[in-house]
Amino acid sequence: MMQTAETENSCGLKREDFQTTVNGKKTDLFILKNSEGNEVAITNYGGALVAIMVPDKNGKRANVIQGHDNIQDVINSPEPYLSTLIGRYGNRIAKGKFTLHGKEYSVPVNNGPNALHGGLKGFNARVWDPEMMNDQTLVLHYVSAYGEEGYSGELKTTVVYTWTDNNELHIDYLACTNKKTVINLTSHGFFSLAGIGNPTPTIENLICEINADFYLPIDDTSIPTGEIRFVEGTPFDFRTPKEVGRDIDADDTQIKNGAGYDHCFVLNKKEEGELSFAARITEPKSGRVMEVYTTEPGVQLYTDNWADGYKGQNGATFPRRSAICFECQHFPDSPNRPYFPSVVLKQGEQYKQKTIYRFGVKQA
Repeated sequence: MMQTAETENSCGLKREDFQTTVNGKKTDLFILKNSEGNEVAITNYGGALVAIMVPDKNGKRANVIQGHDNIQDVINSPEPYLSTLIGRYGNRIAKGKFTLHGKEYSVPVNNGPNALHGGLKGFNARVWDPEMMNDQTLVLHYVSAYGEEGYSGELKTTVVYTWTDNNELHIDYLACTNKKTVINLTSHGFFSLAGIGNPTPTIENLICEINADFYLPIDDTSIPTGEIRFVEGTPFDFRTPKEVGRDIDADDTQIKNGAGYDHCFVLNKKEEGELSFAARITEPKSGRVMEVYTTEPGVQLYTDNWADGYKGQNGATFPRRSAICFECQHFPDSPNRPYFPSVVLKQGEQYKQKTIYRFGVKQA
């Protein structure tokens, strides 16, 4: 008797629940499985990660990323960026305005007075063209039209998800444009290393380390002030591992501006664009560990400060601070900060970056 997809998959997600048509393009569910039998499930709607099934210290698998179990819930999620791809410009642009080749551009304001995560309909809300290369590799393509969400240039984007036999999720990004534009792609994974549940446990007891001596302070609308501040003596010092919750509600202007952590860390790099260690979190009860490596200059730490217990996949609920995000990226508002690493992509150049999320368990 032939097995159906859902009996073969430990994530419990059904392919048919992710199949619909949006603006003439078909959505689907793709499950990457490695030699250990561990899985990553992705839909081509927004490139959303809907499951990452990895074992704890006792070998028990659980889903460690927040998502939904059907396409309608993905499309209508209370958290529109839930574990999706982000573009054309991840994070914020002050007042939705910037100047490029002498011309001022206006992009939609959708987060207080600012533009966030690509606009009203960013890459998280687009159907990507999928290519399943093999059991462990999914390639997604999307062509962002000239003028889409106010951005210049047609942008051809490819994102490759690779799930390796040693439980590393590689995300490779490639893009090119036919006219000078700005670009800042990332993946907005909402990670819950304890495993999702009802309710999903808090992330405040995670032990966290971030390889950054500096971070970017923000104003009360979450735009960088322009200062690059030393982490020492602040709640943002994760150079030696500490609990996420230790300083998350500190009497500190920066913590108040972010309602917790929602800040970009300036990663320590020997050279620009090198693939290097960015962060590590350890979940004490399960023993699960996730390490982050990236070629990007920054990582946005977001501690899920605005969730309200909404419903996720397989009966799970997602309360405030039940997930942690490490969004590897260029710095927020870079188009308006010439001294930040450049986010300008010119015709004839190739945009290229890589992030790795490596899952394991803490050795006793």
